[in-house]
Amino acid sequence: MTDRQFDNPFRPGAGQMPPHLAGRDAAIDEFRILIDQDTILENLVLTGLRGVGKTVLLEHFRPIAIQSGWWWTGTDLSESASVSEEMVALRLLTDVSLVTSVIVVGQEEVEGMGFRAESKVVQQRLDYDALVVRYKRTPGLVADKLKYVLEEVWARLSSMNVRGLIFAYDEAQQMSDRPGSEQYPLALLLDVFQSIQRKGIPFMLALTGLPTLFPKLVEARTYAERMFRVVFLDRLSDEASRDAILKPIQDVRCPITLSPPYIEDVVRASAGYPYFIQFICREVYDAALRKSSARQSLDVPMDGILRKLDTDFFAGRWGRATDRQRDLLWIIANLDHPDDEFTVQEVVELSQKLSGKPFSSSHVNQMLATLSNSGLVYKNRHGKYSFAVPLFGQFILRQVNSVPLDDHDAGV
Repeated sequence: MTDRQFDNPFRPGAGQMPPHLAGRDAAIDEFRILIDQDTILENLVLTGLRGVGKTVLLEHFRPIAIQSGWWWTGTDLSESASVSEEMVALRLLTDVSLVTSVIVVGQEEVEGMGFRAESKVVQQRLDYDALVVRYKRTPGLVADKLKYVLEEVWARLSSMNVRGLIFAYDEAQQMSDRPGSEQYPLALLLDVFQSIQRKGIPFMLALTGLPTLFPKLVEARTYAERMFRVVFLDRLSDEASRDAILKPIQDVRCPITLSPPYIEDVVRASAGYPYFIQFICREVYDAALRKSSARQSLDVPMDGILRKLDTDFFAGRWGRATDRQRDLLWIIANLDHPDDEFTVQEVVELSQKLSGKPFSSSHVNQMLATLSNSGLVYKNRHGKYSFAVPLFGQFILRQVNSVPLDDHDAGV
């Protein structure tokens, strides 16, 4: 151990940019293809489980787009954004105004106040208030109003050497139509962008979300299947995982080096999920530095780190499930490959072997639908289900079965 200052580079926070973005070259290439379009024929859906780095990658796309001449706007979508069509309109107008407020559309002379006050010329900009005025003055439905405003926005932007405008929305799976309330915000979003893109306006959607996102889009409008290029982020390869572990510490004066066996322990424990790599590595280096400064053995207990991960990442989601839902989740966790796809029939058959109160097919279907709404599982387009939370099956077995973790201590 030396006296040199070492700032731990690993950042496990939600959406935090990692010190090294490993294993995402293919997804970046897909995005470059999209922003090379002259006419927008495809928009982006970036999807995957929690912890694979969707938010991070979307943020990484921003400077790439800007360097290619695009302007960028957007935010995280919340459930409130899908309450009504008017709320979607408000969201879009707010986001557009962030880039159009620099545009001067006119000027007016304003008389001064008081004795000998001089009048002054005030520039009129295409800010939020100006967009709302145009929106409200336009006759028709919400979609008609939005189309008109966006078309006028492009009429102004097109003379400014702008390639186009990207509307980037994270957590887009939160949006949904509400037929019972006669509100179709998701369908509205698709209708508006399909319409203006058909007119040659280069406004592109970039949506990220859980794997439930794309089926929702197709359910809202069947043409959404042809409107989007879906990029699915999977776990990193072992090689990319090692890069994510090793490259951040190569140039930051780290006084401690992980041994090859311990690196492989981290690769296995994280299963290639970028968030888990960040979490585990931050704990590893903090613990190693503490022990080194205290002149203790530099063995770092991996089981303790994983139990902290259980508390920080998994426990909150597990705590929202009812007792009966936990029974079902435990059955799923005992499947041969619980972190892969599974069917209702597989769950029913295993419940008859393991549970004193087995589940019927209808009951499993109902409960999986509820668990899907709460973000714990998702259904793909082929009718199979998967956990929406990576490595959730392993966590459940640790919780319910109280199986002690293997001792993964290794030298650092």
